[in-house]
Amino acid sequence: MTRQPECLRLEVPAEAGGERIDRFLTSRLEDLSRSRIQALIRDGRVRDRRGTIEDPGARVKPGDVLTVELPPARPAEPQAEAIPLNVVWEDDDLIVIDKPAGLVVHPAPGHDKGTLVNALIAHCGPSLSGIGGVMRPGIVHRLDKDTSGLLVVAKTDTAHQGLARQFAAHGRDDRLERAYIAFVWGSFDRPQGTIDAPLGRGTRDRTKIAVLREGQGRRAVTHWRVVEAYPGTDGRIAVSQLRVTLETGRTHQIRVHLAHVGHPLLGDTTYGAGFAASERRLSSEARSALKALNRQALHAALLAFEHPRTGERLRFESPLPPDLLTLRNALQSATGEVNGVQKRRMAGLQK
Repeated sequence: MTRQPECLRLEVPAEAGGERIDRFLTSRLEDLSRSRIQALIRDGRVRDRRGTIEDPGARVKPGDVLTVELPPARPAEPQAEAIPLNVVWEDDDLIVIDKPAGLVVHPAPGHDKGTLVNALIAHCGPSLSGIGGVMRPGIVHRLDKDTSGLLVVAKTDTAHQGLARQFAAHGRDDRLERAYIAFVWGSFDRPQGTIDAPLGRGTRDRTKIAVLREGQGRRAVTHWRVVEAYPGTDGRIAVSQLRVTLETGRTHQIRVHLAHVGHPLLGDTTYGAGFAASERRLSSEARSALKALNRQALHAALLAFEHPRTGERLRFESPLPPDLLTLRNALQSATGEVNGVQKRRMAGLQK
């Protein structure tokens, strides 16, 4: 059975006279974003007594009665797939997922099936009210296929717009907070620091992201703090666990920045090649855990944001998944022969 368009009627009060019609409708129709309303106007789906209105900048008049036709949301192009999800939070506006490593977020060439979007279309079903008129989940940020952890997705147009604004600000307005746990090669000479280096497509290999010269690429800022440091079999620190926060959100930012300063992620075959010698310094237990990991050692552990409709502060934490927990435990147990100087150094870094 074909679903019929929904028609809404609104009368313009005296105090709203002279407002742009797109602004007026946005203030009255809270479930629709301004961009969605503008699209409806341009599609000829908004009328008054005089006929169809096609200019989003047209001014409304007191006493006008506006009719807005809402077509049913079109089915999403990606197909629904019953893929198990670890749902941390869900309401009518959004859903928070603890994504496992290996799950691609969005369909792309070579990954048109088996993605998080396919799973969400199946899981959410009719509760997806339509992002831009399409029954699809609103992806406002992504995690690499082999990065695990927390990810929020919008279910409505309004939630999508509200979350997108928070992620665009990257926490500068104190609404958004994100933190990652990363296991990287090597030791640091200070407990915390910042990497400020522009990123863009590599000039030699366009499939990779690279640090570019000043004035090229897009500004990218990564903050890191040492949480733990683990010695190798020779007694020197071989691996460090970091807490990483982002001031910007560029593709592969954490992976590229840490590799740029000589501390690539364990298991990162794209940006961390050439660390075979460091791997040989690990205990047999730690080497086995790293081999079994088969991905970069990066986990989105903290996600906090303001609910786009209610304004409530939501905060979620995700513990290390089993593969990273096994790696950390192996690194902790393989203390080796560490002299007193190194013990004091490690203790200082952990503060």
